[in-house]
Parts: sequence; structure tokens; C-alpha cells
Amino acid sequence: MVSHLGKALAVESVNGTTIVCHTRRRLGLPAVGDWVLWEPCGDNQGRVTKILPRRSLLSRPGVKSKTRPVAANIDQLLVVFATEPNCDFLLIDQFLVVCELQGISAHLILNKVDLGGVEKVAALNENLTVYARVDYPIHLVSAKTGEGIDRLSESLKKHISMLVGQSGVGKSSISNILLPDRNLETAALSSGSGKGIHTTTKSTLYHLPEGGDLIDSPGIAIFGLADIKEQDLANGFREFRPYISSCRFKNCRHINDKGCAVISAVKNGQIDGQRYQRYLKLFKKLLVT
Repeated sequence: MVSHLGKALAVESVNGTTIVCHTRRRLGLPAVGDWVLWEPCGDNQGRVTKILPRRSLLSRPGVKSKTRPVAANIDQLLVVFATEPNCDFLLIDQFLVVCELQGISAHLILNKVDLGGVEKVAALNENLTVYARVDYPIHLVSAKTGEGIDRLSESLKKHISMLVGQSGVGKSSISNILLPDRNLETAALSSGSGKGIHTTTKSTLYHLPEGGDLIDSPGIAIFGLADIKEQDLANGFREFRPYISSCRFKNCRHINDKGCAVISAVKNGQIDGQRYQRYLKLFKKLLVT
């Protein structure tokens, strides 16, 4: 499935034709990226009869504590942030936690390196060293000048990737470069608030010219910590894992627990203190959702 069309679905057949399909009742909620079985039902339309098993699924919170699927079968998440608007590292860590627990690779993309001046780019780059130490690929790019785009494009081949990030960081601009035959709408930052203006309104899957697929998503954080349990959160932080098994108690929350090896590693400088503080914020967020 390549996109939602209101209550209908846009499904691409094996021969590359896009068919407008409806779904059978009680089928479940399909997501962009799903492989489905469908049958023709007249008027050049179809009916989805089955959603095939997924190897990964990103979900967002729904009503009454239920979740709704956002995208399926993704290999890579491309987390985009920029020199402006101000970088939200808590949101970045939230995306990375979901990737770690879903078995999805993640790339960090700092866009707009042509803006903000050398000092601001250098400061952001310094903040990224904590991610480089735990082997997250980092790309410094400019959708305006094309800097770093070739290397980014190379990393997308043979993968199903998805762009996520704050509004206004330039995801649609990056998509326009990666997908030159698509006329994706872009928007400028609000001069009054400095906050991003939402441009993409639904997730859509596109085929990349040199192979692979790209899902462009809405600017807001469309998925959160849905279906993640408190006891699993620490495993979403790569640098925590070598220490978790050394905690005194198996149900250690790594907050104020006695004999916590993670807390000891933070105190000894083996785990970055700011990343740990963001872990505490995400843990608290789980408690209230």
C-alpha cells in the first residue's frame, strides 16, 4: 500500500499500476508500506482482502488507549533536524528508542548546514558526538546547496526508508531532491514564531530513482512511544545495554534504584549525562500515557 485516500487506499500492483481499493470489514487497519492481497471489484477498483505479516510497524497513539498503524515494513528511519527550528533532542531520542525496540536502523540528518553560521553548526555537531559514539550514522546536508545529499542517497539504496522530524526542518525539501520527478509541496518557516508550517498531510511511499523506497511523513511527530512498556525503555538506549545485566535487581528502572549499574555508568562518565536525563523524561512520559 502506498497511501491513504480518505477511507480508500492506493495500492500498487505487481505490474506497477496503482489501484484504488477499499477494505473488507474487520480486516484491521492497513499502513503505508504494507504488503496486501487484493481482488478486483469493478470500475477499475479493488478490495483489499488480507494484510500480510509485517516485519516492522510504527504506530501512533489513538483514542481510548488504542494505537493506529503509521507505516509498516520499514528498514530505516531518517531522523531529520536542522539549525532552525531549534533542535529537539528529546524527540530525536524518542525516535531512536522506537527504532531500537523495533529493529529498525536509524540515520541522523542535520539539514540546513548552510544556515545558522559556522558556530551554530559546530555546536550542533558537538552534540551529535554522543550518537556517533554508539554508531548512529550522521549526515550533514543542505537541501538548498545539495551538500551531503549524494552520500545520503547512497545509503537509501535497496532499503525502505522513512523521513521523520519536527515541522520546518526541511523533510519535503530533501524529498524533492531525492525524488526529482515528484512535486512535493514545501513551506518556509513562520517568520513570526520560528515554528514549522505543516506541509505533508499524509504518509506516502515513493520509489527512489536509484532503487529503494522512501516514505514521506507529516512534519509533526506522527508516532510516539505507543506500545512501549516502562521496563523496555532502557533497552532503547544503546549505551545502556552493556550495563543493564549488571544491575542488582532484574526489575531495575535505572532511576533511583539501589545497585543500578546504569546510574553508576552515568556517574563515571561512561554514559552521557544529558542522554540519561532525557531517558528520565521519556520514562516519566510513559507513566502518564
